[in-house]
Amino acid sequence: MTDRARRRELAAAYRDTPRRAGVFLIRNTVTGRALVAGSLDLDSEKHKFDFARATGSRGVFDRRLVPEIERYGLDAFALEVVEELPAEPGRAEDQVRADVATLVGLWREKLGPDQLV
Repeated sequence: MTDRARRRELAAAYRDTPRRAGVFLIRNTVTGRALVAGSLDLDSEKHKFDFARATGSRGVFDRRLVPEIERYGLDAFALEVVEELPAEPGRAEDQVRADVATLVGLWREKLGPDQLV
C-alpha cells in the first residue's frame, strides 16, 4: 500500500468515525463562573483547549473569556463536558445542531446569569 493510499484510508476512517456532540463548560476555577457552549465535536474542543493551555494562546477561546484569562491566567480554567448527545446513526447534522443549541439554552438557564461569563 502506498503512502497516498494509506492517507486516503485514514482520512476515510476519520470521516466515518461518529463525533461526540454535546454541551461543555469552560469554567473559571477561581470565580466559579463559566462559559456554556455546544459543539458537534467535543473531542475537538478538548484538543483546542489543551493546545491553548500548552502554548499559552488565547486565540481559540471565546472573546468573552479574554478579560478573565488576562486577569487569572489560562491555568485558572477547566473544560468540563456536562452533557453528551447519544450517537444515532443516520441522524441529520442539522437536527444534532438544533438539539445541541437547545441543550445549551437549558444549561444557561440551569446555571443562571450570576454563574455565566
